[in-house]
Amino acid sequence: MQLFNNKIDYPLRYQSKHLSKIVLIQFLLIFVTLYLFKPFTVNVTEQELNYLTICCLHALSPALIVYLYFSTLTRFRKRNQINNWTLKKEFFHAAIVFLIIGLSGFLLRNVIYTNPDNISWRYLWEEIRNAYLAGLVFCFYLIFTKLYINSTIDKSPNYHTDAVTQEPLKQYLTVPSIFIKAHVRIDDFYFKANDLLFAKAEGNYISLTTVKDGFLKTELKRISLKQLETQLTVYPNLLRCHRSYILNIQQVVKISGNSQGYLISFNNTEDKVPVSRAYLNVFDQIYQQEPNLAC
Repeated sequence: MQLFNNKIDYPLRYQSKHLSKIVLIQFLLIFVTLYLFKPFTVNVTEQELNYLTICCLHALSPALIVYLYFSTLTRFRKRNQINNWTLKKEFFHAAIVFLIIGLSGFLLRNVIYTNPDNISWRYLWEEIRNAYLAGLVFCFYLIFTKLYINSTIDKSPNYHTDAVTQEPLKQYLTVPSIFIKAHVRIDDFYFKANDLLFAKAEGNYISLTTVKDGFLKTELKRISLKQLETQLTVYPNLLRCHRSYILNIQQVVKISGNSQGYLISFNNTEDKVPVSRAYLNVFDQIYQQEPNLAC
């Protein structure tokens, strides 16, 4: 049960640009399946509309429900700065969506069919059951597609790099995500350079604080700050500023302090990061080179 309660990232698939693609795929899969295979038994004499229109309605209705539900959920979470997500919540919201889709299919019966028993417990149960069955099939399709893509990436000969050379440097600068290699492969991780606010040393671990689409997230990673710093040398904006901190100089919004040291403020968090005296010159030099930043 702990697996279902572990905190995970809020899925990118529920954010606008990804959600619209998934909904389009969902619409096409449902439409093609209904039109070509006719998986559910229907009485043609009861149909008030032609079968092509019926397929469009049955495919469009769940697509709109999924898009409206999850886009509303994403906006609500962003507005209220809610960044916790678990598998339990994933299944809970999926179950609600399937129920709404089943209810919409039940209400559509009066538009599509002339059957006098359209509004009955039998058809209510049938539509909800069909919604859950079709929804689970679609979910399994998404899961296995993702697993296939991940396994393909994982088998790529360029997935791991043991040293940073001039040729990989060009690749690192063009790829939006940074790959961090830990001592043990299972502890390897990615993060986007632009999302990082700061990293803080926690013994042999670091706490990585990032902000993605307005959501603040802090994760504990099993790697030392020195190891992380070594792998970030190709990113001058990700700067060691203290014996316990690395910060993203592009995320700085306010600097306070004097020649003895600074305190750095960021958006989306009340936490402040110190710049110790030993790192002031390097910090000032890089900070002044950033065209969009000002003290």
